[in-house]
Amino acid sequence: MKLKTIYLVIVISGLILGGCSKLEPAATAEPAATNAPAASATAVPTAVVEATQEAAAPTPIPVPTQEPTAALPAAAEALSTDAGGVVNITGLVTYTHPFFTLGVAAPVVILEDQAGFVDRNEEFLMPVESQTLGQITSDFFTSPFSYSISLPIEPQGSFRDVDHDSNSDLGVQIYAVAYWTNTFGDPFLEERDLFGGGWSTAYASTRVSEDADLEREIVGGKFLVYAPDDQQGFPEGFGEDGLLFTDDDPIVLLPQGYTVVDLDVEPFTFDRGRHQQIDLVEPEGAALDDYSQLSYTEAFESLVDQMRLEYAFTEYKGVDWDQLYETFLPRFQEADQNSDATLYRRALRDFSWMIPDGHVSGPFVTEDFWAAAGDGIGAAIGELEDGRAVVSFLLAGGPADQAGIEFGAEIQTIDGIDITQYISDTVSYFGPYSTPHHKRHDQLLFAMRFSAGQELEIQFLNPGSSAPETAKITAVQEVDSLNFWFKDGDRDGFELPVEYELLDNGIGYVQIFSFSDNAVLTVQLWERMLQAMNDNDVSALIVDMRQNGGGRGFLADQMAAYFFDQPLVLGNSGGYDEDRGEFYFNPDYEDHFYLPAEDLRYHGDLVVLVGQDCASACEF
Repeated sequence: MKLKTIYLVIVISGLILGGCSKLEPAATAEPAATNAPAASATAVPTAVVEATQEAAAPTPIPVPTQEPTAALPAAAEALSTDAGGVVNITGLVTYTHPFFTLGVAAPVVILEDQAGFVDRNEEFLMPVESQTLGQITSDFFTSPFSYSISLPIEPQGSFRDVDHDSNSDLGVQIYAVAYWTNTFGDPFLEERDLFGGGWSTAYASTRVSEDADLEREIVGGKFLVYAPDDQQGFPEGFGEDGLLFTDDDPIVLLPQGYTVVDLDVEPFTFDRGRHQQIDLVEPEGAALDDYSQLSYTEAFESLVDQMRLEYAFTEYKGVDWDQLYETFLPRFQEADQNSDATLYRRALRDFSWMIPDGHVSGPFVTEDFWAAAGDGIGAAIGELEDGRAVVSFLLAGGPADQAGIEFGAEIQTIDGIDITQYISDTVSYFGPYSTPHHKRHDQLLFAMRFSAGQELEIQFLNPGSSAPETAKITAVQEVDSLNFWFKDGDRDGFELPVEYELLDNGIGYVQIFSFSDNAVLTVQLWERMLQAMNDNDVSALIVDMRQNGGGRGFLADQMAAYFFDQPLVLGNSGGYDEDRGEFYFNPDYEDHFYLPAEDLRYHGDLVVLVGQDCASACEF
């Protein structure tokens, strides 16, 4: 998989503090990680070598235009095992990234044609015929999961002459074992699944350099190489420049058939054992930063140190990490001194609330939430544009109703405090927030939550009344006015990720409920809807995302591509680069639309509905 941008996710003494951005699978990320195929990737009807590799008579292949002019040393001297060539590969895929499986429905482990890397062509698309799909042989949703690939007798990948002599040879086929997720089309990977092409930088048998000067260069791991005969050269080292497939590589001749090349030793070793164990590599940039073995104080200090460097919006959001450190350090020290996990969780939660970013998530302290929100007076309020707070829900027979408060009444004061100030002083337990209006929205909820038995003095003005009234009201245990806030339209939990219909006026209507559901199902429903709209000449479409909490940004972007005829540039994503010591945006990695088939594009009038609950990828 190709690693694009990643989530900042940090485990502190076993708890996760989450950040933003995405892991997009490439070959998770988005988790890779993150794309899913339109059909199962486990049925692979390829011929399997059951005899020794020498016994398999390959189909005749083109003869090189020239014979080698000089004899090369054979790789046999570096063979750790020679049982005639590889016939089967198994291994494990370990992931710690918490969003690795998000939306994934058809994960794939595949032989990934490395001609793109040999050519340094980041737009190289693996030919379908080269894609040997493996089988996932354990629960994908439990890390690590296992896989198995049975090799075809003669693979159909891209030949590359990599011996860098003056002769033109047929060359070899070079593969990495790589994890991808297939979302679009058939079980094989297409341009959209491949994020435009290239080669894997994450969750593959190869390792990519973390060095800024060697960006995306493969510097370790293992290749599977297929030689059509015993006259093809292959590097046995990186050479003086430290790069593969360049002029200074030392070259050896490979035996005919499959050989596993270990790039982590110098010179490389060559293994022709029949059954190979190759585990895929989770790169440092995708792995979870785990502080769970540290003390509470040490974990907090490590977190702040990391955030000082790696949090992208420090200046934009005006975060003063030094001040936050001084403010919260005593609370973490107290939690350490008392070995008190609850004190720690509260300190970490309150610390996260000070970062105005809706993608930051501290621990949710359930007991504190219910203490703050479990009881009420049977009323909820909403705030009008002119600043008035009015009753938007009234429980029949509840304390507020019995006190004479009517639906639509204006609440003016609570315990003598002006309602506007009272709301501003209210603590919301759903923080942190990126925007003041979202915070204000949730403060309205908690402003009308009290402790059972608490006596309140409320001044209110009923609709049609000319004079305000004051009532003393005692809070009780009731959740009806709380549940009023959580009503999610007409959703009952049985919705598909995409649901659509034709309205009576002939306008199409589609609801997208999530970008984190089964990605294959989401795309299939989306394409079926658009096909139906086009087939029936529906001239206008309403896309309703008012109840869409987000998910994978790449999926949201590419679903929008069905309304366009040009691969428009959508922006660029960057992250903190340890080697550069700064944030880096690679100009070659701009995000853009990958256009679907023309018959699936929709060109009618379009209206998009968003609202309070449209968040994250929904906003993309």
